[in-house]
Amino acid sequence: MCSGIGRQSPSFGYRARGTGPCRPIHHPPTPGHPLQPDTPLDDNDLERLDALLDAVPAPLEPLDVSALDGYLCGVLLQPRPVPAAQWQAHVVDVEGRPAPVGPALDELLALVRRRHAELDRAIGQRQWFDPWVFPLDDEATATECVLPWVAGFAAAMDHFPALMAVDDPELVEPLALLYLHFDPADLEDADALAAVIETLEPPADLAEAVQDIVRAVMLMADVTRPRAAPRTAARPASRRPAPQRHRR
Repeated sequence: MCSGIGRQSPSFGYRARGTGPCRPIHHPPTPGHPLQPDTPLDDNDLERLDALLDAVPAPLEPLDVSALDGYLCGVLLQPRPVPAAQWQAHVVDVEGRPAPVGPALDELLALVRRRHAELDRAIGQRQWFDPWVFPLDDEATATECVLPWVAGFAAAMDHFPALMAVDDPELVEPLALLYLHFDPADLEDADALAAVIETLEPPADLAEAVQDIVRAVMLMADVTRPRAAPRTAARPASRRPAPQRHRR
């Protein structure tokens, strides 16, 4: 539907972060209980992940933590699961160039997989999650704060375009909620999306922008990752045929 979108992504090397209500807070694991692969990341984990990404050697260009979060959501919203080896290749370099193997890379990818699993659960169960979006400074706009996250999401769309190829009008509004943060000149061959963006008011503040991110993710999941309908109790056998049901 919107596979023709083109844009000039903001730099993924932007790492400045502040603190504030949008900073994800998690409780550390109980001492004596080892971390499981799907244990949510706490603040210490997030700081460690940031340091590991920052230490990736040049000329590789890793995602920063905010772009990484948007990228993982873009991966998880694909209509078909993306193999881990494919999506992990773009974590340490936006072009997919291999990173030096060793304990640091193993630790980095283990942390990323834990965040991937956490987001997978939240999206699959349609539960709120805290996007890794951080206040920058008192003068920064909501768009400036969420732009790295949206750029990461857009990077996932570039590398894995199956979602953008889905022909479903229900995807236009949630995509518009995210892409409205880009310069309109960066959108190409996406007239339907641009038209919806023109009707939207920019978020009033960062909290509203974060809510829009989560809402957009869940709306897209309803299209590409629909939840199975709950099973109904079996009816007693009857000679009379049951009425046929038609999906709307």
